[in-house]
Amino acid sequence: MNERVNDEPASLTERAYAVLRDRLVMLEIRPGEPINEDRLRTELGVGRTPIREALKRLEQERLVVAYPRRGTFATDVNIADLSHISEVRRTLEPLAAAAAADRATPADREALTDLRSQLETATRPGDNTDLLRDDVGVHRAIYSCVHNPFLQDTLISYDNLATRIWCVFLPRLQGMAGHVDEHVPLLTAIVEGDQKKASELAAQHVIGFERAIRALI
Repeated sequence: MNERVNDEPASLTERAYAVLRDRLVMLEIRPGEPINEDRLRTELGVGRTPIREALKRLEQERLVVAYPRRGTFATDVNIADLSHISEVRRTLEPLAAAAAADRATPADREALTDLRSQLETATRPGDNTDLLRDDVGVHRAIYSCVHNPFLQDTLISYDNLATRIWCVFLPRLQGMAGHVDEHVPLLTAIVEGDQKKASELAAQHVIGFERAIRALI
């Protein structure tokens, strides 16, 4: 009985965190928009504590900012941060891809193979938002194969910040489907355990992202 009660708040906090994180990342909660805790509690069916705990975590990840006596707001998306975010990702993404190629379990490789098949057979919609969600999903799948929770959390955090920048330019981006399709050879390299190729492809993917954004600035 006690174990169940102790587990419940953590589960509710994780649920609130996941929903809020993805809305903030995809700019469904706009930069600078206040976070309405009362509405979220009603919508998600959770209490005050899970929402507050989720917001604390999101503040550490630079997705929200809290001001005394004013409340909590979605952080602004500052394009000037692109070079800093890209610098970190150019180092960590190749490292993660190589580690995933080395450490992925048979179950991981099977899951990545299925994901690759979905990308290969997908009908590409005209909506870049769906494509961007696919991109985020592939990145998170790869990160989970690293089997290092500290590195995984860092990777997700910086990918989230990069994705918010993507979202700002999403209506003007061309070739988004091609960017997502770059994951097919990357997934192949990881599944086949080719650490060098996985690292190189991940680096190219990150560099391509930065170039695509800079072309629009």
